Amino acid sequence: MVEVKVPAVGESISEVTIATWVKKDGDYVKLDEIICSIESDKATLDISAPKAGKLKLLAKEGDVVKIGAKIAEVDETASMAASTPVIAASETKVASPAAPGSVAEKNFPSPAASKILSEKGVDAASVQGSGKDGRITKSDALGASAPAVLSPVMGDSELKALARATMSQSFSRETKREKMSGLRKTIATRLVNAKNTTAMLTTFNEVDMSAVMEIRKRYKDSFKEKHGIGLGFMSFFTKAVCAGLKQFPAVNAMIDGTDIVYHNYADIGVAVSTPRGLVVPVIRNAESMGMAQIESKIVELATRARDGKITIDEMQNGTFTITNGGTFGSMLSTPIINAPQSAILGMHNIVERPVAINGQVVIRPIMYLALSYDHRIIDGRESVSFLKAVKEMLEDPSRLLLDV
Repeated sequence: MVEVKVPAVGESISEVTIATWVKKDGDYVKLDEIICSIESDKATLDISAPKAGKLKLLAKEGDVVKIGAKIAEVDETASMAASTPVIAASETKVASPAAPGSVAEKNFPSPAASKILSEKGVDAASVQGSGKDGRITKSDALGASAPAVLSPVMGDSELKALARATMSQSFSRETKREKMSGLRKTIATRLVNAKNTTAMLTTFNEVDMSAVMEIRKRYKDSFKEKHGIGLGFMSFFTKAVCAGLKQFPAVNAMIDGTDIVYHNYADIGVAVSTPRGLVVPVIRNAESMGMAQIESKIVELATRARDGKITIDEMQNGTFTITNGGTFGSMLSTPIINAPQSAILGMHNIVERPVAINGQVVIRPIMYLALSYDHRIIDGRESVSFLKAVKEMLEDPSRLLLDV
C-alpha cells in the first residue's frame, strides 16, 4: 500500500479541509491522476495519486485533517479490471468526452467540475467553460444548472400545475446550514480585524473615462494582435496607481509596531471573486511592467485563483490593493483595507452621466473612485492628492507614458 498524505501548503498552516473527492473508494487511479482537492484558509490544492492502483479512502469530504495526515491508500498491486465495478447493460451510460487535446474539444471539465456536473445531472456540452482553452472549471460547474424539460404539448391544466409548483418552490421557508470554509473564516477574521485595528477613512472622486475608452477602442485590435491578450481597464488603473504611489509613498507604506515601513516598489494586489470567497493575488513590481505584461499577469492570476490553483506565496506581501466592484454593477462602495496594507482603491461601474464642462452640460462616461486608507499613517492631504493624481492620469493617459 502506498500512503496518500496531506502535503505542507504553507508555513503557518497546520490543517486543511477535504473539499472534494474526485475519485471514489475502490476506484482504479492512474499515476499523477487528481484524486481530491484540499482547502486551507488561504488556497485550494489538488492532490494526485502517487502510484497507479486501487484507491482506498480514509477521510470524508468536509473532514478537517492535519498536515501530514494519511487520507488515502493506493494498492499498487491491484489491476484495473479488479478495481473497476461491473456495470449492467441496462445501466450503461454514454462515456464522457476524451481528455482534451483536440482543437474541437473546448469544454472538457476539470475533475472537480466533472464530479459536480454529474451530481447535478448537467451535460458538460451545455456549459460554457471559462478556463484555459475553454475548459470547464469548478466555478463554472457550481454555477451551472440543468435545463428545464417541457413536454412538446402542454395543456392549460399542466401549465397551471407547473406554475403552482414553481411558486411553491420559490417561496419555500426552508433553511440551510453549512459549515464555513477555512478560507471564508479567514476572510471574515481579517476584515473584522482591519475594521477594528485601523483608523479607516474613505475619500471619493470621479473620473471621466472618455480618454481611456477612446484609446482602447482605437488600439484594442492591434494590441491583441501583437500581444495575444485584450486591453482592459485594469492595466490603466494599475499604471496610474503605480505613478501615484511614487508621488505619495505613504499610501504605499504600512505600520509595523511603532515603525513605518516604506516600499520603493509597487506590489499591487488585485481582488478576485471566486466560489470560495475573495482572494487577492499580487502583481510583483507592477511599476516596472508595461501594459501588456500587466494584462497578461492579471489574466493568469485571476484564472488560477478561480480554478483554485493560486498559491499562498502569490497572495502575500502586497503593498496596495485594487478592487473592481464595477464588474458586478456597483455604483459606489467603501472597500475595506487589506491589512497590513494602508490603502485600497475601489473601482466601480462606468455610467453615462451629465457633467458641466466649460459652462455646457455634456454626457460623459463617469466612474466613481473610492480610496479607503488608514488615517494613522496617511493624512487627508496625501489621500486626496493621491486619488486626484490617479484621476488626472486616467483622464489624460498620455501622462502615464511620459511619466509627468
